[in-house]
Amino acid sequence: MYGRLLLILLLMEITINGCIEYGTENSPDFSDMESWAYQLQNADPINISRSNFDLVVIDYSRDGSDEGRYSPDEIKQIKSSGIIPIAYISIGEAEDYRFYWKGEWIYAPSDWLGRENPEWKGNYAVKYWDEEWKNIIYSYLDKIIEQQFLGVYLDRVDEFEYWSDPENNENVSFPERYTAEMMIEFILDIAEYCRDKYDGTFYVIPQNGERLLEFDNGSLLDAISGWAVEDLFYDGIALIPANDTYERTYYLDKIVSIGKPVLCVDYIDTGTGYHGANKERINDYMKRALTKGYIPYAARADRDLDELNIIDGIQPPVG
Repeated sequence: MYGRLLLILLLMEITINGCIEYGTENSPDFSDMESWAYQLQNADPINISRSNFDLVVIDYSRDGSDEGRYSPDEIKQIKSSGIIPIAYISIGEAEDYRFYWKGEWIYAPSDWLGRENPEWKGNYAVKYWDEEWKNIIYSYLDKIIEQQFLGVYLDRVDEFEYWSDPENNENVSFPERYTAEMMIEFILDIAEYCRDKYDGTFYVIPQNGERLLEFDNGSLLDAISGWAVEDLFYDGIALIPANDTYERTYYLDKIVSIGKPVLCVDYIDTGTGYHGANKERINDYMKRALTKGYIPYAARADRDLDELNIIDGIQPPVG
């Protein structure tokens, strides 16, 4: 309903201004979801509960540390407002600010620990099929389940491409089918682990790496609750060539065709206000996503994900 209304308004180039109403109903089912938000730093459960988004992805902690993790009551507050709280977790890279990190890994890394990501300092590739790493992730999931999150948002599932790249500077690479099947197996294990422990519906949403579906026998599509993607239509404020986008939507459309949501986030909002070129770009992004049946979130172009990016009447849409 919301998505269809917003698409019509954008196509007509009508600007809508409205007040955000606090949600009071129970957490919506995925089939009713029309909006989502993505905030990984300093998320405030009170602000989230007042935001009127259907689903919000946040870190399990305010600052990434175990000491800063949210209490079960804070997560329940989000749920009671009618919003689905989903916890972000990186399963394909280790992060040096997490509770599991050991300082000695810098000079004496475990066999499963790879090189540091040059684009994200403090993030390290991992051989995600290694049992030691899997057990670390399971202990992480235990915390998330204890906090009463309703699901997990799995980042770095595209790491299967890294470990199959002969030029990854790791002095080792593997056949892509192997790395893809190992990632699929890991996602399936995570889904089973969480759903066995959680009393109720538990959502599993991978981010990026949608080409995994090329190697799927149907079990991955069956296990996931939906899929999320970054930078689908825009790379920053630059429009991505249509052929590059199609290479991804080819797989994403399979997810939509079976009635599961695709959440997309493009980092396009320069923070200069909803007018001029910024408005045109946001509207174009929203139109492209909604036309495909995806659920869009227009994030700030700085990629910090340190705030809920609310655009009055547009994000979240007014019902």
